Amino acid sequence: MKIKWKAAALVMSVALGVCACAHNTAPEAGQTTDKKSKNEKSYQGNLDELNPSAYGNVEGLNLEPGTYISIIGKDAGGEYWKAVEKGAQQAVKDINTMLGYEGDEKVKMVYSGPAKSNDVDEQVNILDEELARYPDAVGISIIDSQSCDVQFDLATENNIPIVAFDSASGYQGIMAKVSTNNAAAAATAASRLAEAMDESGEVMIFMHDSRSETSQEREKGFVQEMQANHPGITIGNTYYMDGMEELKKTIAGEIDAGAYVKETGEVIETAAMEEAGESAESDATATDDAAADENAEKTDPESITDEEVYQYIFAKNPNIRGIYATNGDAVLTMLKACENQEKEDVQIVGFDADEEEIEALMDGKLVGLAVQNPYGMGYATVVAAARSILNMGNEAIVDSGFTWVNQKNIEDEAVQRLLY
Repeated sequence: MKIKWKAAALVMSVALGVCACAHNTAPEAGQTTDKKSKNEKSYQGNLDELNPSAYGNVEGLNLEPGTYISIIGKDAGGEYWKAVEKGAQQAVKDINTMLGYEGDEKVKMVYSGPAKSNDVDEQVNILDEELARYPDAVGISIIDSQSCDVQFDLATENNIPIVAFDSASGYQGIMAKVSTNNAAAAATAASRLAEAMDESGEVMIFMHDSRSETSQEREKGFVQEMQANHPGITIGNTYYMDGMEELKKTIAGEIDAGAYVKETGEVIETAAMEEAGESAESDATATDDAAADENAEKTDPESITDEEVYQYIFAKNPNIRGIYATNGDAVLTMLKACENQEKEDVQIVGFDADEEEIEALMDGKLVGLAVQNPYGMGYATVVAAARSILNMGNEAIVDSGFTWVNQKNIEDEAVQRLLY
């Protein structure tokens, strides 16, 4: 990539402290926190969730005409990412209105993301392409916390500030992180799931990936809450959506070893396998049988369907009473898996508010959801990027807020405004 040197030196912002999260509690049924007048913006509720509140307005962001901000998500589409894009677009619109910019003078923002959700290689390619356009700032939701350091070094060399949103990394030069307080949201999900399970039973964790900071924070927060405050809950196996191909290889190996019967979903315990092996060794024909097994065709992992994977997961976790899923895709996957395996008594909690999730919540198939604020997140990301361009300094962490949504409060006006 061609390097463009700028005259101004890069000024690192000082972390001013981690923001408080007390506003992240949803109103109980029958209560209201709606203090807004009818004249206020329709999206003001999303901005009111932001902490610090300074990231919910564009005052003082006197950007130069033609300033270009690049926003890169984990996905080009999807309801969540579309909400992020809308919030970012609104912030830019508010800046242009405030400054009176029109035509070529307007501050510009382009949102982009991988065509396939969570495609690390494509996101890195997009970041390379955007840096080659010399944006004034970049906001990015990092899919793999180890993937972008080289590109961030190049951005730093060219005085292009980086703001992370939704999911960050340990890179020291990131100007600000705009995200949900994942630890608090995960702890809330754990408490509500334990309550639904009457504080007793086994829980399975189903993660949207194994690489992002977001995923790691949500797993850690959930486990810590359960271990600290819910001793009657046992945490069983953890599965990752980006580990399904490896899991198919494991299943194939167990089928070939006689440890799992795909047709019936039966798990053969180790003791039973050892007993069968000892019996075979005492049989004079065992050698011939073993030779035949050695030459038998191995199970192709690619022949194992996703439905068979979930059959295997439930076979390995026969006693689970609860499932914790860490994003919308993970929630919908577990809903379908439970339906196919007729696990109607399993309690499920998760994240996000896709249309299908809300429908499932209304139908009683979900205990509740930690609903994030992607619109506010997108808005605050543009504000943080603008502050970086102007060397105004940023908070190290901007909390975009979350609301716990269940059947009791789903119809509340304050909750409805936050759904996307």
